[in-house]
This record gives sequence, structure tokens and C-alpha cells, in this order.
Amino acid sequence: MYELREKLLGRLHDISLPPSEEPTRGDFDLNPEWRERLTPTELTPAAVLVPIINRNGRPAVLFTQRTSHLKTHAGQVSFPGGRLEPGDEGPLAAALRESEEEIGLESDHVDLIGLLDTYQTGTNYIVTPVVGMVNSNFEPRLDAFEVAELFEVPLDYVLDRENFFHESRDVGEFTRVFYALYYEQWRIWGATAGIMFDLVERMDRA
Repeated sequence: MYELREKLLGRLHDISLPPSEEPTRGDFDLNPEWRERLTPTELTPAAVLVPIINRNGRPAVLFTQRTSHLKTHAGQVSFPGGRLEPGDEGPLAAALRESEEEIGLESDHVDLIGLLDTYQTGTNYIVTPVVGMVNSNFEPRLDAFEVAELFEVPLDYVLDRENFFHESRDVGEFTRVFYALYYEQWRIWGATAGIMFDLVERMDRA
């Protein structure tokens, strides 16, 4: 994991610097005609943790499946995270707080190493993705209200761009195109897949 950590450090935004206040990526990447529609006067700040864990020498990415009764994004696959709360001292604190609340990941079990590009969602959130290496001794404690399941996808599978597809759905008068990634019974799509594709492109760099 040391080599992977060092490689990630060289490709991620410096965690000691504030994240960009302007989104670099977003749901408009594959939908340029959406850009004006997805640029309101104010975006809601949010943060997610992109957790990488070592399982028997094989790194994997942790994902959550949201419960089916939630009002928004019910049943979808996501990273632990959410909007910044008044008590959060920035996106790093928010990502750690949400991860502990949702999956029981305490801060002393995760090594935050860098940031991916800020990502604007179609619901007008500006998301800071925080990449962290998770201690292999981590034992999940899921919030039964929000999280139906926690599962792992091998990192080498996630980093293979051949596993990403373009899919679409009609949203009112628009047709939205988005990334989708399939692994076993899981469908990872939308903003979560878009954030992962940023990591794919970074790790592909020479």
C-alpha cells in the first residue's frame, strides 16, 4: 500500500491547500448544454470520502448503497458524505464526520492523502472528494437509516477505463448522459462514477 499511497500523492490535489471554490468537473461534463442550467448563483458545499482499503494485499474502494426509503437518491450507490454543517471546519472535517456517522469509520482509522477535483451535481451541490487510505482493521458500523450495505470493488477494476460506460436518461426536456460502472450486482453511476473517472484519468497519467 505504500507504493500506492505515494503514487496517489503525486496525482491528487494537495490536501493542505483549500479546495477550489469553482467546480472543475460535474454532471455537465458529458452534457455541455446543461452548463447554464447547472450554474445557479449559489451551490451547496458538500464532501465525500473516497475510501481505499487493503484487503489481503489487494486494494479496494468502499462504496455504500443508500436505503430505499430515503427522500433523495434512494437505493443508489454513493460514497460516505454529505453537505457541510455549520460545525464542520471545511470539507475534510465533513467527510470524516459523515463517514463516522454513516459507516462507523473513525478518523484514527483513515489517512487522508489528497483531493480530487471539485464536482458539481445536477442537484446544485459542489462536492469535494477526499481520498483516504483506510486501516484494514476497520470494522463497519452502518447507520441503518441511511446505509443499506457497504461493499468493496477492487481498485484495479475501478481504475480500468474499459469498465466505464456512457448511459442516458431523460430529465424533463433534457437527455442526461452519465458514466456508469458495473461490478457484480452493483451499478455505480452518476456523480459517484464521475468522481471515480477523475481518479482513473489521474492514475493513467505517465
